[in-house]
Amino acid sequence: MTAPEESLRAPVRRPPSWRTQAPVVAVVSLGGALGAAARYAASLWWTTHPKGFPWTTLWVNIAGCAVIGVFMVVITEIRPAHPLVRPFFGTGVLGGFTTFSTYAVDIRRLIDGGQTGTGLAYLAATPLAALTAVWLAAATTRRALRRQP
Repeated sequence: MTAPEESLRAPVRRPPSWRTQAPVVAVVSLGGALGAAARYAASLWWTTHPKGFPWTTLWVNIAGCAVIGVFMVVITEIRPAHPLVRPFFGTGVLGGFTTFSTYAVDIRRLIDGGQTGTGLAYLAATPLAALTAVWLAAATTRRALRRQP
């Protein structure tokens, strides 16, 4: 006699319930609000002329990506963090602070304003600079933390 077919099936994984996801949603929301407020503050401190190059957006994205590089090294390689730290800070705060949606709007504004070359240069330079910032910050953090006693 063979075993019933049901016993050969893998157990069905159920999606996490709302109760287990609620804390994650809450910390991402709170972090996102803080990050977006910080980005808005940066835009008030360093205004960009409507027809000028979007320096604020570029530097906010580069700075945010550099912080992501440091943060990920610290919480994944140096010291384990509480499970809500990554969603709060990495996804929420830094996701709200970096602004790739504004980057897209800035590209369109530059191109529509007749600055096609500048818009295309900005289109290429931002992701290149952002990825370079993540890599340099992560490498520098690893190197700096290895030197500590």
